Amino acid sequence: MLNTYQYNTQQEVFRIVQITDPHLFKDTNGELLGINTQASFSQVLTEIQQQQYAYDLVLATGDLVQDSSDEGYLHFCEGVKAFEKMVFWIPGNHDFQPKMFDLLTKDNISAKKHILLGERWQILLLDSQISGVPHGQLSEYQLDWLLAKLKEYPQRYSLVVLHHHILSTHSAWLDQHNLRNAHELAYVLAPFSNVKGILYGHIHQQVDGEWHGYKVMATPSTGIQFKPDSNTFALDTVQPGWREIELHADGRIETRVKRIQHKTFLPNLQEEGY
Repeated sequence: MLNTYQYNTQQEVFRIVQITDPHLFKDTNGELLGINTQASFSQVLTEIQQQQYAYDLVLATGDLVQDSSDEGYLHFCEGVKAFEKMVFWIPGNHDFQPKMFDLLTKDNISAKKHILLGERWQILLLDSQISGVPHGQLSEYQLDWLLAKLKEYPQRYSLVVLHHHILSTHSAWLDQHNLRNAHELAYVLAPFSNVKGILYGHIHQQVDGEWHGYKVMATPSTGIQFKPDSNTFALDTVQPGWREIELHADGRIETRVKRIQHKTFLPNLQEEGY
């Protein structure tokens, strides 16, 4: 149970906020493709608070920092402190994990990857990072750990969380950076009917779809947005956002994406990649 965090409350619905892909910098004036990522991240956090959404925990699903700096991770810590709820994280392809384990284990931030919610649900946080490359893969250890937890708690509904995407974005440039062994993930999950959803970030756009009968959700970045259905690199002008998720006692997942309303962040549309 060393890697497990348990919520013992016996409520009928657990509410989650997902934030993803802030790409923060050492310098709070740092920009990614024309957007000040610290400013957009701060605005997302502010508007989450203004929603008065009664969430229980926060999932931060990777690419927290763009430049591997200590300061970038500390900016993240400072920002999420205002939530006053537990924040759980996974790495993205841009993250530097040694610093994450050093710096993202304070106050209300936890490095634990297994979350038990009451008696009905579990959240399984997977590491799909391959150091030095943008695409993802789940290691044999990660797949074995996932299988072990699904076997250990077969009566619980499960939400599986990772960074890299499974469903095609219909964008050739982006889909080359997908989860390369999604077939192995499908093989591990197949015997377990209680797996209800798969959640990820990475693609900087909203997806609500289905894969092998599982509900699949991808969430906008708190910064730049990638234009869907674009074979070559293209940015979108829709605004940064986050996702709200409700896990119900009967196994239902209700979810929606929210985007900031009170400021506007526009990227440099002339950029050809990053």
